[in-house]
Amino acid sequence: MLGLLYAIEQRVNPHLLAPERMALISPGPLTREYRRQFEAEFARRQQSPEIQRMRDQLAASRLREKDPEAHRQRAFELGVAGYFSDPRRATDLTPFRVVGRVQESVWESLGDFDLISDLKGIKIPSIVVSGRDDPIPLASSSEAASALGTNLVVLDECGHVPYVEQPQGLFRALDPFLDESTPSVRS
Repeated sequence: MLGLLYAIEQRVNPHLLAPERMALISPGPLTREYRRQFEAEFARRQQSPEIQRMRDQLAASRLREKDPEAHRQRAFELGVAGYFSDPRRATDLTPFRVVGRVQESVWESLGDFDLISDLKGIKIPSIVVSGRDDPIPLASSSEAASALGTNLVVLDECGHVPYVEQPQGLFRALDPFLDESTPSVRS
């Protein structure tokens, strides 16, 4: 999303350095409506019986008392499991923290956004890669690719984190794009 916002801004502020290429991997929702759909789908997934069962197993494990750090790690993984095609793959992740009010203020700063029309006419070599099972609607990535006049690569059995769930497929898509779009060396 940040890369797209930068490319849009660069068009109206040409003094900014123009991106030479963009690889958009599981891009954020490009409209307020896609954002709404994502939030609903992610909430539904997080309440699924499978993720609830994993939460119950964690609670019953007494890991909080035995190994608080391992408990925090597992709690984080379960907190993001809805991003995955298969929530059981949400393991061995590097925890990060997103402050809810900061995240919400970023989304609110975009207002009733629709970035798709802003992308039309951007002429940057690009590729869009998305997991078929990403909770962000696939239509958002499809519209991004169409607006940019580029390919959409859809990875099966993959959610929002292709670098974890389908790294080989991700690299099979990215490697030729990177080889073909290598920027010229600047002097």
